[in-house]
Amino acid sequence: ATMVQKYQSPVRVYKHPFELIMAAYERRFPTCPLIPMFVASDTVNEYKSEDEAIHVIERRCKLDIDAPRLLKKIAGVDYVYFVQKNSLNRRERTLHIEAYNETFSNRVIINEHCSYTVHPDNEDWTCFEQSASLDIKSFFGFESTVEKIAMKQYTSNIKKGKEIIEYYLKQLEEEGITFVPRWTPPVACKSESSTSHPRRPVSPAINIPESATKEGLSNKEILNTSSSPSEPTAGTPDDKLDADYIKRYLGDLTPMQESCLIRLRQWLQETHKGKIPKDEHILRFLRARDFNIDKAREILCQSLTWRKQHQVDYILDTWNPPQVLQDYYAGGWHHHDKDGRPLYVLRLGQMDTKGLVRALGEEALLRYVLSINEEGLRRCEENTKVFGRPISSWTCLVDLEGLNMRHLWRPGVKALLRIIEVVEANYPETLGRLLILRAPRVFPVLWTLVSPFIDDNTRKKFLIYAGNDYQGPGGLLDYIDKEIIPDFLGGECMCEVPEGGLVPKSLYRTAEELENEDIKLWTETIYQSASVFKGAPHEVLIQIVDASSVITWDFDVCKGDIVFNIFHSKRAPQPPKKDSLGAHSITSPGGNNVQLIDKVWQLGRDYSMVESPLICKEGESVQGSHVTRWPGFYILQWKFHSMPACATTNLPRVDDVLASLQVSSHKCKVMYYTEVIGSEDFRGSMTSLESSHSGFSQLSAATTSSSQSHSSSMISR
Repeated sequence: ATMVQKYQSPVRVYKHPFELIMAAYERRFPTCPLIPMFVASDTVNEYKSEDEAIHVIERRCKLDIDAPRLLKKIAGVDYVYFVQKNSLNRRERTLHIEAYNETFSNRVIINEHCSYTVHPDNEDWTCFEQSASLDIKSFFGFESTVEKIAMKQYTSNIKKGKEIIEYYLKQLEEEGITFVPRWTPPVACKSESSTSHPRRPVSPAINIPESATKEGLSNKEILNTSSSPSEPTAGTPDDKLDADYIKRYLGDLTPMQESCLIRLRQWLQETHKGKIPKDEHILRFLRARDFNIDKAREILCQSLTWRKQHQVDYILDTWNPPQVLQDYYAGGWHHHDKDGRPLYVLRLGQMDTKGLVRALGEEALLRYVLSINEEGLRRCEENTKVFGRPISSWTCLVDLEGLNMRHLWRPGVKALLRIIEVVEANYPETLGRLLILRAPRVFPVLWTLVSPFIDDNTRKKFLIYAGNDYQGPGGLLDYIDKEIIPDFLGGECMCEVPEGGLVPKSLYRTAEELENEDIKLWTETIYQSASVFKGAPHEVLIQIVDASSVITWDFDVCKGDIVFNIFHSKRAPQPPKKDSLGAHSITSPGGNNVQLIDKVWQLGRDYSMVESPLICKEGESVQGSHVTRWPGFYILQWKFHSMPACATTNLPRVDDVLASLQVSSHKCKVMYYTEVIGSEDFRGSMTSLESSHSGFSQLSAATTSSSQSHSSSMISR
C-alpha cells in the first residue's frame, strides 16, 4: 500500500475583479504556449443555463508528460489524458474546477480541485485555491519513480499557474481590455428573476469610476500590510494563509513546504481548539524535520504538552529571576547582526557555572534559559516587522575568554547538556549562527569530544575563532556592524551584559535545599500528572454539596489513547490505601494512579454515568465542564483505550509490534487540572457541556486566581 500524497495551496489573491480573471483564464484553452506539455484539449460536454449564469464545460486534455522514454515505453503510452470539469457560476461569481486522470486510472488516482472566488473583504479582488491528492496503487514496479515525476511536474505547474493568469491579463490589457462587466439577469425575464433571486441584487459595476477603484485598492493594501502580524490572516477567509503573507512573514517556501505548513496548522486548529503556536513557530518544527509532516507533528505535540506542563507561557509574565542570576549570569541581548537577527551575547568564560548551579539548582537555571528563548522568539517577531522580511532565528556570540577547569565541573556540564536538550526539543531552528570567540588552546580537544553530539544542521552554523582571529579578515565584522561590537571585544559599543564573576560561597545552598527548590518549581504547576494502565484507570473524587455546581476539567493526553468518563455516586467510595497516596506526589513528577470505584460496585446500581464517554487520542488537549444535578460524589475517570497504531497505515509496523510486547507500552500518561465552580460564577455557556478539544496553556486568569469561585469542598488528590 502506498502513501497518499496530498497538497493544499495557500490562498492566492489577485487584485483584479473575478470577471477579468475569468477572461484571462479562458485563454488557456485549447492550448497554451506557457504550458508546452498541454498538447491539446477537446470539449466533451457543455451545458449553459438559459440566463447564461451557469456554464459547465467538460474537457479532455492531452498531456505530454516529461518522463524518461523508457518509462513511457514500459507504460506503452505517449500521452496522458485528464478530464477537467469547469463549473462557472456568473451570478455567484465562482469557478470550480475538478480534474482527474483517465489514463492508468486503475493504477494511479489523481484528483485536483481548484476554485476562483470573490475575496470576502473586497469584491474587486479574486481568490484562488487549489488542493490535490495523488495515490499510486501500482506502476509496473516503478511506483516511487512515478511518484517523483508526478510531484515534480505538479509543483512546477503550481508555480506556473500564477504566471499564466498574469500573462493573459497583460495580453488583455495590451488589447485594451481592462474591464469585463458583471453578469446581469436578462432584461426580458426581469420580473421573474427578481422574484426567484431576491437575495442578491447585482448592481452593474459599470458606473464605478476608474480612479475610485484605484484609490480603494491602495487603501486596502495599506490596511493589509499594517494589520499586526499577531493577527496575520486578517485579510484571508476562514483563517487561511495567503501566499503574500507567507512570503512576507515566513519566507520563500516551495509549494510542498507551504502545503505542509497549511495542513499541519489545520490539524492543530482541529485538535487543539484554543491557543495554537504562531505560524513561524509551527514552521520551525517542520524545518527541523525536513518537512516530514508526521515527524514534525510528533515533536510539536510533545512540545505543546511540555509548555502546558511547565506553564512556559506564564513564566515570562510571572517568574522573576533570583537576584543571583541577574548579577552573575553573564549573558544578554545586544542589538542585531547584519542579517537583522537578534544578537545574544554570552560571556561564558567569565561565568561561574559551578557557582550558579550550586546557588540556584538546575531547574532555576533552566527556567532562566527558557525565558531567554521566549524573549528571542519575541525579538524575531519584532525584527520581522521592522526589517520587512522574515527573521526566524537569532545569532549567538559566545566569548570564551577566561574558560578554565571550573567550567568542566561534572554537575555543571550535566546541567548544561540537559538545558541544551530541552532547548533543542522546544525551540528548534532558532539558532541562526553561533560565533565562538577567543577559544582557548584546550578548545579543539573539547570540540572533537562534543561535536558528534550536535546535529549536522546546527554544526554548520558554528564559527570558531581562536585568540584574536575574530579581529582579522572573515572575522566578526563580516557578521556584525562595527558600531555595535561590544567594548570587551575591542569595539566602541557599551555592552550592558553583566560581567559575571565568582558567585560567593555564602550564596551556595545544600543539596537538600536545592532539591526541595527544584521540586517546588516542578510541582508549582497547577496540573497533576497521572499514569493510566491497562486495567488500572486513574480516578479523582469530587464531593459536591451545592446541587447546581459546575465541575470543570482541562487535561492533555501525553501518551497513549484514553477514554474519559464522569460518574456520580450517592455514597462515598472507600479512600484508597494509604501507601498509594504516600510521598509520591512529591518524589515523582511522573504521576500517580488511584482507583476509587470498588470492584464490587455495579454501574447503574451503585453509581451512574453522567456524560457519555469521550475517546481522546494521544497529543490532544481536552477541556469541558459538567453542571451537577445532584449533590454527592462525582468521579472523573481516565481509562486506558488503546496504543496508538502507526499514524499512516492500519498495518502494524515492526516498532509497534515490539512496543506492544513491552509492558510499559500499556501505560498512558495524562496531565490534568480540575476545579469546581459555583454555577453563578461559571461564565462559560451552559451549552458547552460535552468536552471540547482545547488548546494548550488555556489556563485563563480566571482559573488560576480562583478567588471569585468558591470551590466547593474539593477532595481531589
